[in-house]
Amino acid sequence: MAKKDNITISDLFQILDLLESTGVKYWLDGGWGVDALCGKQTRTHRDVDIDFDSRYTDKLLAFLQENGFIIETDWLPTRVELHSAELGYIDIHPFVLNENGTSKQADLQGGWYEFQPDYFGETILEGRVIPCISLKGQKIFHSGYELRDKDIHDLSILDAISN
Repeated sequence: MAKKDNITISDLFQILDLLESTGVKYWLDGGWGVDALCGKQTRTHRDVDIDFDSRYTDKLLAFLQENGFIIETDWLPTRVELHSAELGYIDIHPFVLNENGTSKQADLQGGWYEFQPDYFGETILEGRVIPCISLKGQKIFHSGYELRDKDIHDLSILDAISN
């Protein structure tokens, strides 16, 4: 059976509903995060990227699995990718949240990525307020690696928003 690899806005909102029901602090990231900042869908999306409070990694993983998601890639403490036949792919990224508003994420080499408080915010998409990585944070997160076509597209959207 083919796997669902096109996340619609309806799928996105159902995934966000699931996340909100857990009470775990999270932010929308990646391509859907860019489109949420833009206020509309600008391209197809294979997955939903979610950054969240790492203290709840076990709770969130158990909850997602109880709701039909299956772990496909486990690169903890950096990320876990899960798939649901109904809702598609979700890529979750644990962030260590510091009291001063900064945060950090483990990298694959055993170090850390460090993030400033203004990387986190919220936006509105179709009337829904969504915790989201900020425009500044998205631009930083779309750097430091070889850009794919979708990354170039996302950066063009971010540039258009900032002008």
